[in-house]
Amino acid sequence: MNSSDNESFPAEVVQHLKTYVYRLIDPRNGETFYVGKGKGNRVFAHSHAEEDLEGDALDNRLKRIRQIRLAGFEVAHVIHRHGMDENTAFEVEAALIDAYPGLTNVVGGTASDRGAMHAKEVIARYAAEPAVFYHDVLLISVGRSTVEVSLYEGTRFCWKVDRARAEQVELVLPVIGGIIVGAFVAEKWLPATPDNFPGHEAVPGRHGFVGHEASPETQAFYVGRRVPERKRGARNPIRYVPVGG
Repeated sequence: MNSSDNESFPAEVVQHLKTYVYRLIDPRNGETFYVGKGKGNRVFAHSHAEEDLEGDALDNRLKRIRQIRLAGFEVAHVIHRHGMDENTAFEVEAALIDAYPGLTNVVGGTASDRGAMHAKEVIARYAAEPAVFYHDVLLISVGRSTVEVSLYEGTRFCWKVDRARAEQVELVLPVIGGIIVGAFVAEKWLPATPDNFPGHEAVPGRHGFVGHEASPETQAFYVGRRVPERKRGARNPIRYVPVGG
């Protein structure tokens, strides 16, 4: 259903939609730039938020909406699937995020351990030895596209963490498809601003870390090991795991 000409759904429509997954499309090139999940008029809320925010408060999604409007167009809203319960919608949303690279979503579909994988990766995922945690760790599910240039850069920026709690962990372990792919020591956590992380835009309410790669001995304990499966419907890409957890 394309609803780009509307600002809200009639009440009689909302009752049929239940929980739905939607895509925001740039009409200038037909590109899907955001995937989301919601109820009621959630699909239209992004455009309303863009009207109220300025400067650094605008995330990449809202900046894209503003660019579209300044060019004289309106965002196309597509309801991809509707009539779902919450857990089913989470799975559909995660699958779509995996299917559309380059989205402006801050949190990717890779928060699911059952995300897109090649057949060989599926074998590796379920044949790998389970990780045994000898340290207090922070597991971060990262996207393949974010680590193509640098695993460190793709792991350290930027996350919604409790800074005090994050500073207590001994290791940060990036995870792709349920498998640990690296190990880092975070020396300090800082707000996600250009001053702290040159080359990145500010993301209010989020943090990144400055640190270094863990020792080869420490990496040998973890890299290539399988992490416990997330609860179905879990969205947060980060998990704190204590020693022995």
